[in-house]
Amino acid sequence: MEELNKLLEAEATNIERPDEEEGHDSSSNNLHQSLLKRNRTLSSNPLAFVGTKVSHIESLDYEINENDLFKQDWRSRSKVQVLQYIFLKWLLAFLVGLLTGVIATLINLAVENIAGYKLRAVVKYIDQERYIMGFVYMAGANFLLTFVAAILCVCFAPTAAGPGIPEIKAYLNGVDTPDMFGATQLIVKIIGSIGAVSAGLDLGKEGPLVHIGSCIAALLGQGGTEKYRIKWRWLRYFNNDRDRRDLITCGSSSGVCAAFRSPVGGVLFALEEVATWWRSALLWRTFFSTAVVVVVLRAAMEYCKSGECGLFGKGGLIMFDVSGVSVRYHVVDIIPVVVIGVIGGVLGSLYNYLLHKVLKVYNVINKKGKVPKLILSLSVSIFTSVCLYGLPFLAKCQPCDPSLPDSSSCPNTGGVGNFKQFNCPSGYYNDLATLLLTTNDDAVRSIFSINTATEYNIVSLIIFFLLYCILGLITFGIAVPSGLFLPIILMGSAYGRLLGMAMGPYTRIDQGLYAVLGAASLMAGSMRMTVSLCVIFLELTNNLLLLPITMLVLLIAKTVGDCFNPSIYDIILELKGLPFLDANPEPWMRNITAGELADAKPAIVTLNGVEKVGRIVEVLKNTTYNGFPVVDCGVTPSMGSSPNGANELHGLILRAHLLLVLKKKLFLKERRRTQEWEVIEKFTCMDLAERGATIEEVTVSKDEMEMYVDLHPLTNTTPYTVVESISVAKAMVLFRQLGLRHMLILPKYQAAGVSPVVGILTRQDLIAHNILSAFPHLEKSKANKKGH
Repeated sequence: MEELNKLLEAEATNIERPDEEEGHDSSSNNLHQSLLKRNRTLSSNPLAFVGTKVSHIESLDYEINENDLFKQDWRSRSKVQVLQYIFLKWLLAFLVGLLTGVIATLINLAVENIAGYKLRAVVKYIDQERYIMGFVYMAGANFLLTFVAAILCVCFAPTAAGPGIPEIKAYLNGVDTPDMFGATQLIVKIIGSIGAVSAGLDLGKEGPLVHIGSCIAALLGQGGTEKYRIKWRWLRYFNNDRDRRDLITCGSSSGVCAAFRSPVGGVLFALEEVATWWRSALLWRTFFSTAVVVVVLRAAMEYCKSGECGLFGKGGLIMFDVSGVSVRYHVVDIIPVVVIGVIGGVLGSLYNYLLHKVLKVYNVINKKGKVPKLILSLSVSIFTSVCLYGLPFLAKCQPCDPSLPDSSSCPNTGGVGNFKQFNCPSGYYNDLATLLLTTNDDAVRSIFSINTATEYNIVSLIIFFLLYCILGLITFGIAVPSGLFLPIILMGSAYGRLLGMAMGPYTRIDQGLYAVLGAASLMAGSMRMTVSLCVIFLELTNNLLLLPITMLVLLIAKTVGDCFNPSIYDIILELKGLPFLDANPEPWMRNITAGELADAKPAIVTLNGVEKVGRIVEVLKNTTYNGFPVVDCGVTPSMGSSPNGANELHGLILRAHLLLVLKKKLFLKERRRTQEWEVIEKFTCMDLAERGATIEEVTVSKDEMEMYVDLHPLTNTTPYTVVESISVAKAMVLFRQLGLRHMLILPKYQAAGVSPVVGILTRQDLIAHNILSAFPHLEKSKANKKGH
């Protein structure tokens, strides 16, 4: 217990922004400062795709703070104001979808044109047999594009690197991920995605689009950036974490929809993968947002068909369309389908394991500063250019087959499509150049193409598969915006097509469809998604006949992958040290009670209903707590009597509200309760939503330290409470499902002279490794599988 007290005192001296759950100083290397015994294995040093120290990790206030001011504001709202609030919710959902669709179209247009003109110039050099100049041009262009993307992420918005999906998932779980949804991050994400994808790196724009949609939603909800914010009166309704959470959920689903033109898949992605809390009203708004995105994308595609958008054709929006193809399969075809699912689960879990190791190495490199981050990104760009340009020379030229439907375009000397001529003579094509010397979207379309059973050589597909396995491991983690969807699709489609070639005459399924199933299996094996992936691939392929075998592949791949390790996003969350609460508690959590957790923590700090100013200042300076129980002493119970009176738990007051009281100086010369009009004169609900103040910013004179503050009007009188005998497993489920920041622990027995509150549970107290560090004996009973 002494050790814990010393730790708490050390935290109080090192923390710049206090919080009950954890303290962190932006110049220190400690991310978590748990109230339980500190787990030394955690690190705040982010991975390469974060690029900066994750500071000030706090929880969000999804709980409604029902104090007197909130109740008065709620009672005073007219029907017109309620209608305004509902209308504004739908208006913001519309704007999120509209802006996400427009930005996704601009990104696609930019990538198709930049990469298209770059590849045309390279092909021109190759046609002239100036191979060295062709490589210099391609490597130089890719180097410059990667440099632009990396320098923006390293110098201006380090949190814009990577996909952003793990941080969004943590935010919707209740973790306040810092510096993730600002205007700078949005701009850097857009420009960086264009540069990184155009540079031919093995990454996609799908993950960044999810982050872009979430940034748009967050900025709209708060009325702009921190410095330049619209003070529109209606927006005060959204100045809280609950409504901002709903908007970011709409933004994430809109991003997926923009990436795959899959409105239902986007909604299901938000529901299955990123959202912790869901309700029917949110389902309607997310679907409305994705519907707006689809309309914008469709309008852009129709406009660009006229040739007004340069090389922007389908824009990577439809990867594979088999709506006019009759898909037939027999019972015997179930065997290779099952094999694809098993292979996807094994390779997906292996990919997660290897990527985990690579990211740890990148973490060591990137801790050394900005220059190593930049050098790492540029080194990967050069290696990628060498492979994409050099490996097609290893492939044998193949003669064009006049019986193929696309024989008229064989060989292809430029633009999109199959049968790239590369270095081959007239009448021949290079199948490996078809897959490598193109954009990633065109590579997917080529390898998914149907009725091309003899187009690709087995050796070329093996080289393609091994290359993208290597590039997928070394590219994700560098300091550029990157997505995981497309690299995994490319890897999975390669081994899917290889299996289709191996089956040969023993199957009725086309090799292109095997490629689709392979991509789906690897995504399920790595990301562990099923329902949303199934609908996304269904909307991509535009054929319901693929639904049964796609469902089978996804279920098998996920089941096999779960036997080895968690999903890739869960692994990244753990590496980043974000205190994410999983849906299923550990089985051993049923062997410990909330009261035992409270005993392992320092003694709880309570405040009186009418407290001395000096006492409040002292508590704020010497503790890192974010919430304080407010207790009224000597209260006579309404039923029964006690000679000495009883202690009444009035509620919970937040640290931010205590600082607000000190800044507004609502001080009393005598110990008394304030009148309602006195509070309304000083405070508004807008004031209660403000965050970020510190005790160092507050100035209190010596005379004011002897005055009093009535905390009752600002105290949440309905905090969520549990009895001390409740198991930690059940407490964790309640904490997560209700989206809490604090949960009060009450004593099992109530009596005069007994404190009405035993302790407070926070997010950090419910993290498994924090509990195990304070209760090592629970490690012995730790099960291999999580409880359900």
